[in-house]
Amino acid sequence: MNDEKKLKIPYPIIVEGKYDRLRLLSVCDARILTTDGFGIFKKNEKLALFRELGKKTPLIILTDSDGAGKLIRSHLCSAIPKDRLIQLYIPKIKGKEKRKSEPSAEGTLGVEGMERELLRELLSPFENGEAVRENRLSKTDFFADGLSGCERSSEKRAELCKKMGLPEDMTANALLEALKILITYEEYCDIVRQNSK
Repeated sequence: MNDEKKLKIPYPIIVEGKYDRLRLLSVCDARILTTDGFGIFKKNEKLALFRELGKKTPLIILTDSDGAGKLIRSHLCSAIPKDRLIQLYIPKIKGKEKRKSEPSAEGTLGVEGMERELLRELLSPFENGEAVRENRLSKTDFFADGLSGCERSSEKRAELCKKMGLPEDMTANALLEALKILITYEEYCDIVRQNSK
């Protein structure tokens, strides 16, 4: 068993299901809410709750990296103002959750299958209400560095995602938001410089 103290996360965290919730509760003390998978598309009251919560506090979104997780994330992003969301991403790792007899449709692990250490790393910047670090990274940087609006942009983004341990098929906007949270502007510049060598 892990003796490490649980992280205290002041922001509500939105995950897909109860097993994701249980996994996060093993590493942090936080208000963890579930979308009930695709239930979020049918339950207007749940979406209304998330909207209201978003007016009072930033919300962390942590869905699986598969197609279903992306759909759920997209639905939440269309309902809650972007500046109220902290979007965290798990890497795409092949495997099967222990409690399941079959792997998921895409054969990748969800939030419930992630190592505790990885989840701690993802959440630790937000412990005790520490502010999201300021990062002036912008769409202009992405364009200048060939990560959007260019011939090989999607390939370059995939390479960068792989290096960062993120899902390789992220859109330019999603990757931009993730990088602004995960690394400083200087770290981004260093990574881009190394990739262009």
